[in-house]
Amino acid sequence: MLAIKRALISVSDKTNLESFVKKLHSLGVEVISTGGSARFISALGINVKTVDEVTGFNEMLDGRVKTLHPKIHAGLLALRGHSAHMDQLKACGIEPIDMVVVNLYPFKKTILKPDIRLEEAIENIDIGGPSMLRSAAKNYKSVAVLTSPAQYDRIARELDEHKGCVTDNTLAGLAVEAFSVTAEYDSCIKAYLKKKLTPNVSKPAESIFPDELVLSLDKYQDLRYGENEHQKAAFYKRPFSKEPSASNARQLHGKALSYNNIMDLDAAYEVVKDFDEPAACIIKHATACGIATADTLTAAFSAALETDTLSAFGGIIGLNRKVDVNTAEAILAAGFVECVIAPGYEQNALARLSSKQNMRILSLDAISKTRDKDELHFRNIAGGLLVQQKDIQDIDQSQLKIVTQKKPTSDEVRTLIFAWKAVKFIRSNAIVLAKETKTVGIGAGQMSRVDSVFMAIHKSGRRSTGSVLASDAFFPKEDAVEMAAQAGVTSIIQPGGSKSDELIIDVCNRRNISMVFTGIRHFRH
Repeated sequence: MLAIKRALISVSDKTNLESFVKKLHSLGVEVISTGGSARFISALGINVKTVDEVTGFNEMLDGRVKTLHPKIHAGLLALRGHSAHMDQLKACGIEPIDMVVVNLYPFKKTILKPDIRLEEAIENIDIGGPSMLRSAAKNYKSVAVLTSPAQYDRIARELDEHKGCVTDNTLAGLAVEAFSVTAEYDSCIKAYLKKKLTPNVSKPAESIFPDELVLSLDKYQDLRYGENEHQKAAFYKRPFSKEPSASNARQLHGKALSYNNIMDLDAAYEVVKDFDEPAACIIKHATACGIATADTLTAAFSAALETDTLSAFGGIIGLNRKVDVNTAEAILAAGFVECVIAPGYEQNALARLSSKQNMRILSLDAISKTRDKDELHFRNIAGGLLVQQKDIQDIDQSQLKIVTQKKPTSDEVRTLIFAWKAVKFIRSNAIVLAKETKTVGIGAGQMSRVDSVFMAIHKSGRRSTGSVLASDAFFPKEDAVEMAAQAGVTSIIQPGGSKSDELIIDVCNRRNISMVFTGIRHFRH
């Protein structure tokens, strides 16, 4: 155990500091402090020695240099059981420091302010604080390092129980927490400065991935459980992401969100924000069972629902326009709905939806299809993490390569492009059947592409006649295209690139089907 005789306190957040300092004082601990912290402690009637009294050196450069001094860091880093270290301290008139209480300049809070200037952000990069935390944590067997007001009560109780001492296990745990704090702090600074200082630097794809990956995320809330009740779970957010997304939505009504709700809300809004027109998407188990655009939001929702009314039961609805009362009534008429996410609600519409006690209603502040091009997509695997760029690749009519004798009509081209946008969000193997700008059948997640075609046709009923088909990847065999032709499909959009392309094109020519290649694949595992 470590006896605490001398403590250095330098905090920006003074929450719960009064009671903790009084506890140290009652145990006879000498307190050293800086600036505002020293004034706060002195106002409590507690003797405090300022850092410049310890170092014999006044702070300088507008406070940029205060604690960066050998009399501070030698007092933290000296190994107590190392006679040479202790002899050097004595020769230099340096006393050991047994406890550091530091929380850092509020960099994250600062950069979240609207219209924050770069100069102000930089001045809120703490230098002395992280240095003291690292020194103390490196020498954790001899220094207790506290980084948060949330730790004060626990350490105060331990000091009482052990007559002014802290246990070895606690010292080790505090050190790990301190290094977590400094790692997260530096990661946040790096991410902010990268956006501000190198926003337009073009880099090859391989260079955007660092050799070591440090993620900066804040825990937003603990969840009741994960995908299943026996799995614990929590929801973390990126600290300064401004992209319109499920992570940045506000919940206006309904019970707490579950792990699966959040996954599905993310999927739903990512679909609809890809479209310029009023759009609706209904998600079940992280994939869409209906997507549509229309002149009005109500019409778009009704068309999306019509794709698969059976699967839509208990679904998650994503909308890309402010919800009016007509759309709210259409949602209520659809039956049980888990969640709705949209960029705002008319007052009457919100009142009507809120009549359903258990329906979760989420709102975003803006209508925007903005995507952070630098944000990476992560997938956890046992013992590792897969990282890739997000799939935000899109196409327009000029990029379509017509490969069949029959050319698609202008109306078919419009529907093909809609279907291509939709298929990007379906679990592969993915097949979308569409008419106008609405899905009529979706086949997702099957082990073979022909099975996905079968599923899409099955879901469409008789609506497959006269539809177009989008496939997220090429056709390895002609069987799926033959099946589509029998179901009345008139046009196909797919990446191309298979060894069987000529066979597939021959089938389309025999069956009087037009087909276009995109040269882009949209796998979504």
